[in-house]
Amino acid sequence: MTAVSKPRIRAIEITYVGMFAALMAIGANITSMAPFLQVAGVPLTMQTFFAVLAGLLLGSRLGAISMTVYMLIGLAGAPVFSGFEAGIAPIIGGTGGFILSFIATAYFAGKVVEYSNGAPSLITFMIAAFVGLFMNYFIGTNYMYFAYNFWLDVKMSYGAAWAVMAWFIVKDLAFTIFAALISPRIYRAVTRNSINQLSNKAS
Repeated sequence: MTAVSKPRIRAIEITYVGMFAALMAIGANITSMAPFLQVAGVPLTMQTFFAVLAGLLLGSRLGAISMTVYMLIGLAGAPVFSGFEAGIAPIIGGTGGFILSFIATAYFAGKVVEYSNGAPSLITFMIAAFVGLFMNYFIGTNYMYFAYNFWLDVKMSYGAAWAVMAWFIVKDLAFTIFAALISPRIYRAVTRNSINQLSNKAS
C-alpha cells in the first residue's frame, strides 16, 4: 500500500497564514481605544471581516490554519484578543464562541470558493462571504447563549442573545459585502504569486 503524502505548507503559505493571524490581532483591537465604538462593553471589531477574507483568499485549509494560529497565539498569552486580552478566560467567556467560530468562518468561506474549480466569480465570492458570516454568528451566538446560562450563571433567553447581536450585524454585513467585492482581484494576485513560487521551485 502506498502511503498518501500530506500536503506541506510552503514558505509563501506560511507568510499568508502569519499575515492573517496578525490582521486578526489588529482587527480585534482597532476600536478598543474608542469607548464610543462599544456595545454593552464589547468593542466593534474587524475580526469577522478578516476571518471571511482569509477564507476567500487562502482557501479552507490555510484560512482555517491562520485562524487557529491566531487563537493559539492568544491562548499562549499574547494580548491579541479583543480588548487586548489573552489566555483561556476570553475563550470560556460569553464571547469566546466567536473566537472559535473564526476557524469555521474561514474554512466554510474557503470551501465555497474552492467549489468553483479555480475560477470563482463575484457571485461565488459573495455567497462564500455570507456563508462565512453565517457560521460566525451561528456558532458565536449559540455559544454565548450556552455560556451565559450554563457556566457563567447569567440568565439570558435565546431571543435576547440574538437581539444583542443585532447591534453588530449591520457593521458585519457591510464588511462582508466589502470583503466579497475586493476579493476577486486579490485572489487572482495571490493565486498567481503561488503559481510563480511553484514554478521557481520546479526550475
